[in-house]
Formats: sequence, C-alpha cells, structure tokens
Amino acid sequence: MSNESSTEHAKIVIAHRGASGYLPEHTLPAKAFAYAVGSDFLEQDVVLSKDDVPLVLHDVHLDTVTDVRQRFPDRARDDGRYYAIDLTLDELKSLSVCERFDPATGQAVFPTRFPMGLSQFRIATLAEELELIQGLNDSTGRDVGIYTEIKRPAWHRQQGKDICRITLAVLNQYGYSSRSDNVYVQCFDAAENRRLRDELGCQMRLVQLLEDEDWGRTSAEYDLAAAESDLQTIAQYADAIGPSMNVVVVPHANRQGYLCTPLVELAHRCSLKVHPWTLRADSLPVYVDSFDRLIELALFEADADGVFSDFPDLTVATRDRLFQAS
Repeated sequence: MSNESSTEHAKIVIAHRGASGYLPEHTLPAKAFAYAVGSDFLEQDVVLSKDDVPLVLHDVHLDTVTDVRQRFPDRARDDGRYYAIDLTLDELKSLSVCERFDPATGQAVFPTRFPMGLSQFRIATLAEELELIQGLNDSTGRDVGIYTEIKRPAWHRQQGKDICRITLAVLNQYGYSSRSDNVYVQCFDAAENRRLRDELGCQMRLVQLLEDEDWGRTSAEYDLAAAESDLQTIAQYADAIGPSMNVVVVPHANRQGYLCTPLVELAHRCSLKVHPWTLRADSLPVYVDSFDRLIELALFEADADGVFSDFPDLTVATRDRLFQAS
C-alpha cells in the first residue's frame, strides 16, 4: 500500500513531540527547533478541547506538562486528574507549558532537559502547528512532513466527541488528504484505524501503533506464523507499523549484548514500513553505550525505515554520516 512522497528520505527521522530533548514537548518552539535541524517529519499528538478544537498534546491530561493545577484548582475530576477536554480553548491558552514532570512529586521526568519554570510556552492547536510547518516549508523551500497521532479515540467517544472525524477535517483543510501527501496518521486503536480507512475515507498513509505486550520480546518467543498473519491483517488497512524499540531490539537474558527480533523482517515481508519509537540520548538501553550506536542499530542493523527521536539533530547527523560511509 505504500507510496512514499518523492522527497522522503530512505531512512526518515521523526521528531518525537518536536525536539523534545531540548525544549518542552509539543510546543511550537520545539517544533521550530526540530524543523531547523533537518527532521524529515514532525510529530503531532492530538487531543480535543471542550469546544472541539484539536490540540497538540501527548496526553488527555494536562497536569504533567502545565500549571493547570494552580490556574484551575477546581477543575479536577474525581480521579484527581485535569483533562484538556474539560477546558475551552481560551482557558487552555492561559496555561503555561513546561518540561514534563511527575505531578505527585513535581520533579522533571528528564532532569537534564529544559529547566522547569523558565521562559514562556503555550499549548498549540493542530491548525497553528500545521501553519508553522507549512510556513517554514514555504520560506525554506523544504518539504518537511507531518506525523499525526490521534490519541485515545474510544475514550473521546465516551466523552461524546469524534476525534477522528474532527482531526481529519483539520488535516484536509490544510491540504493533507491523499497517500501522496507528506503525512502519516497513526493510532494505537486498530478498530479506529480501520474506521479511518473504511468509514471516514482516509486516503493518507496510516500507521498501526503497537503495544509491547502484543509481540514477543525475543525471537524464541515469537510465533512467526501468527505474527506474520497479524501483520498481513494490518497491511490490509495500514502502510506502516509503529512498534517500540523494546520489541525491535532486545537485550540478551544475561544483559550482555542484544538481539534484533524478526519483527522488521516480517513487516517488510508484508510490505509494511517500520518506524520504531523512541530514541533518547539521555535514556539509553542497556545494550548500547552511545546514542550513535543506538541510531546505527535501529536504522541499519535492525533495518527500520525510520525512527522517532527526542534528539532529531543527533539522529539526522548520525544517519547521514552512516549513509555517506556506506
């Protein structure tokens, strides 16, 4: 089903929530930074506001990346969490965004990243981010793509909102509608991906995101026939899969060395691209001693077609150097 954009690199680098290793995730400055360092695609996670505006946020919750608890202390639900869907766009725009933190402790999840409390960052709408990327494409002459994840569509429907239909309308409004456009749309919900394709008529390239528990952790645990059958089913409606690196490369049981699982090979056999997540220079797996080595392993040894990275500058530079050396 794949039909790559003519400008797409053979091994794409997807800026995970923007250049989130350097600036608060999913803010427009993080996206501009990621654009400037040569990313092929910028990722947008999409949730809805109370007034049905698609927002670029990783979670349906607000209390891990904003000051919502201080601004709107009475808006928590019974579970103690604060939800984007309970605030209007105007209310959401009044929030300050910061580096991701643990709401229980107030401590940053990645303490060496952008300091909490410095500068000013705001929540962006999907439309605002698309305008930024398209504006930069116009001013630079580049063709950087978008990589949009629709977050928790079944949960949104329980709240009375059809996030897939609303998100597709915005993407279409900004010219993203066909498989030849420089866009991927991803979701963990297989039923919703099928709905996107069959009911909502989405012709853009679809990505089936995969949970770790869906796949064996080592080659010995793979039921190869069953895995290939599952991937063949995915290939009926999707163009790519998005597994975590945890199921693409695994450490040996004794934690010495690693093993590339059969997942990429099986997916390629089914004509599916493979874009694993997430490469982080400040959170290396036990089986590598450098970020360069992790990039080489993911893109060239495991043979993934692209990777999500919190540090797209380093990932682009290493990818290009390894291509030149080959």
